[in-house]
Amino acid sequence: MSTLAVVESILRDAAVPLSVREIVERAGEQLPTRSKTPDTVVARDLSMDIKKKGEVSLFVRTSPGRYAIREQVMRQQQAAQPHVSPVLGTSLGERAPTLPASKAPSGSEEMSA
Repeated sequence: MSTLAVVESILRDAAVPLSVREIVERAGEQLPTRSKTPDTVVARDLSMDIKKKGEVSLFVRTSPGRYAIREQVMRQQQAAQPHVSPVLGTSLGERAPTLPASKAPSGSEEMSA
């Protein structure tokens, strides 16, 4: 299994952004590298994947040294945004604002000059 495949599995299970250190700790012996500094291997592989693939990379950097699965981050962002009705310009389930009776325009008022 490749380093990125192991990282993908860990990040999918976590469902939240993790630091490189957290990823390495959770991966343990699953990582194919026997480097003395597995943190740098994971950080390098993630950075290179994001740099080469851009928006189509499975991974996204959420802050310096923290990574997540792109589709999970997108779903969380979409869930956090209110859904706006294109007709009324209000959130779904929210009533459209109404003018109080005293402020409603009437047809009998004339404009003064």
